[in-house]
Amino acid sequence: MRLTLPRLATLAAGLAFATAAAAHPPIGQTASTPPATPAATAPTTASLQGDQASWINDPHMHAFYDATVAAFANGPAKVDQAAFEKKAHDIFWEFAISRGASPQAMEEHLKLIPDQVVQIAKEDPKVLASYHNFVEAVFGPQ
Repeated sequence: MRLTLPRLATLAAGLAFATAAAAHPPIGQTASTPPATPAATAPTTASLQGDQASWINDPHMHAFYDATVAAFANGPAKVDQAAFEKKAHDIFWEFAISRGASPQAMEEHLKLIPDQVVQIAKEDPKVLASYHNFVEAVFGPQ
């Protein structure tokens, strides 16, 4: 059987109906209580970032936070974007060297971060109130 777009749509609709029908008993019948899900099969989450803690605790990330705070010292409207990006570049370059990584590769990996941080801090100045807030904005909730 060749699956054309109309046949795929019919198949998808049938599958959706069958799934819904299996989940709900016919009118007049009661559903049995489903068995408890074992803890071993409960959904889990994992970070694709790897070891964030080592980055978060690294003095270079603290220096990047300090540079961001300094860039916003005169208010969000007066951030010198070019100077901030240069400072971030220098910090990320040294960060790479300290970790035995390629500075060029680290620069490529982090190249969008300075602009994103400026946008985040302009939208929510509380991000710069503490390193903890900054980390949550840049790395996500810990």
